[in-house]
Amino acid sequence: MSKQNQSNQIYFVLGLGSSGTSAAKLLKSEGKNVIVLENNSNKKLRSLSNKFKSEGIKVIFLSEPLNINHFKPWIGRIGNIIVSPGIDWELTALKNLRSKNINVQGEVGLAWERLKHIPSIGITGTNGKTTVTNMLNHVLKSNNFNTDMGGNIGKALSEIALESMNDNYQELDWLVLELSSYQIEASPKVAPNIGIWTTFTPDHLERHNDIKTYFEIKRSLLEKSSIRIYNSDDEYLSSKRKELPKGIWVGINKQSFYSHHPKFWIDQKGYIFENQKKLFHSSILKIPGKHNLQNLLLVTAAAREIGLNYSSISTSINSFKSIPHRLEYLGNKNNLSFYNDSKATNFDSSLTGLKSIPYPIILLAGGIQKKGDYLPWIKQIKQSTNGIVLFGLSAKNLKEALLRSSYKGEIIVKQNLKEATIASIEIAKKTNSKSILLSPACASFDQYQNYEERGDHFKKLVSKYRVNE
Repeated sequence: MSKQNQSNQIYFVLGLGSSGTSAAKLLKSEGKNVIVLENNSNKKLRSLSNKFKSEGIKVIFLSEPLNINHFKPWIGRIGNIIVSPGIDWELTALKNLRSKNINVQGEVGLAWERLKHIPSIGITGTNGKTTVTNMLNHVLKSNNFNTDMGGNIGKALSEIALESMNDNYQELDWLVLELSSYQIEASPKVAPNIGIWTTFTPDHLERHNDIKTYFEIKRSLLEKSSIRIYNSDDEYLSSKRKELPKGIWVGINKQSFYSHHPKFWIDQKGYIFENQKKLFHSSILKIPGKHNLQNLLLVTAAAREIGLNYSSISTSINSFKSIPHRLEYLGNKNNLSFYNDSKATNFDSSLTGLKSIPYPIILLAGGIQKKGDYLPWIKQIKQSTNGIVLFGLSAKNLKEALLRSSYKGEIIVKQNLKEATIASIEIAKKTNSKSILLSPACASFDQYQNYEERGDHFKKLVSKYRVNE
């Protein structure tokens, strides 16, 4: 294609969230003609649209769901179509575009093309990936590596790519990336130096349809990684060991579910071992939960592969604090502890939260229910809680499920999180419970922009109670 034709090309970005915004800015900085298509329209998005217009980026707000007709005026001029993670890769319009040999790729894939020369760690899994990403990034930074963290958390990868074009940019030693199944699916060329797979349970089946498809997407990232690290305490991953590319296995249990000895493990006294060499005691980790010991082992294995010694790793871990919205301790009032676990957007993640803090617990849950087996979650609720306060779109469905299970604790349904928090405190006092836990087991989009906004609201409600009570 001639330079003249290239200058005539249109680059489409789908979605005006953080990923889409960063991708549009990145393409514009490279002199591309950029059009952003957005399904929603509100004051914030209109304001951003006006700002983009002043920068030469066109935004079109769609009045109907995305379809092939939206591209027809430019069909011979499309250079690339960039898809934000929230947009279904299997959407009919995107399938049609791909069938016409039009280049459609995820935002992560776009940024990867500009950053693939930097050593990288790709972290995926149903649960645990955010903690592992944050903990590993902390360990590397504490040991004077110049790192950046992005992907599914932190910065959009396109934002990191845009920053790398600055004149005063200092080249990174490592990119630490949390990668969701949506991002992996739409960015098949992403191939990290180190791939970490934390856990695997059914999630996002409303998008991926079946567990096999979901598993294969996750697996594809590890296949393309040079070094692979797996959690042998995860029963599903262990059961698939023979089918997975060879790698390093870690686990709390010296003998995993399928009788293979992990390279990194913890003995009964709490000491972490690499093969038969004792490294340090697991009590250096200051955040609760058995699952976080698994996360610690995954981070230790990666840090050892990067070349850090045991002493450097343990010193760094000792200063690591819990991440916002994941079993985040909010303080104590009148012998009642508060925990923000808003990032628990599925049943399995919420179940982990219920196992990890002092009980009896009053649980706050609800939102948009995902596909998945809720019976293990309810079983844990029976063991850990004195009561549950439900809110949001799925509250009635969850209440019916709890009643069918013969749950003996109190079940209350409220319209929103504010009402639910007030009710949870009242029940906790009445039942002498030790903890109040926001661990919704559901997505937040019925009442919030994201789980962070939901968690921040809960933190404000708890702070107000702790000050005024």
